[in-house]
Amino acid sequence: MAVSKVPISTILRLELQTGVDEDGNPVFRNKSFGNVKPGASDQDLYDVAVSLAALQEFPLNNVLRIDNAHLTEE
Repeated sequence: MAVSKVPISTILRLELQTGVDEDGNPVFRNKSFGNVKPGASDQDLYDVAVSLAALQEFPLNNVLRIDNAHLTEE
């Protein structure tokens, strides 16, 4: 039996470095943007993330794409 993936939603998450702790380890905060089209390309999401990061107070450390989908049996 084959299984198919049905996209539900996508979240774009920016990981920003907000500082360092007492031991010198970096401290990160996330900003998430929901209601992203599941069909959006990775390159487009990355370009948007870089543009949004330029508007932030803290530097961008990482860009994450979080996809949610149903798995159904055909």
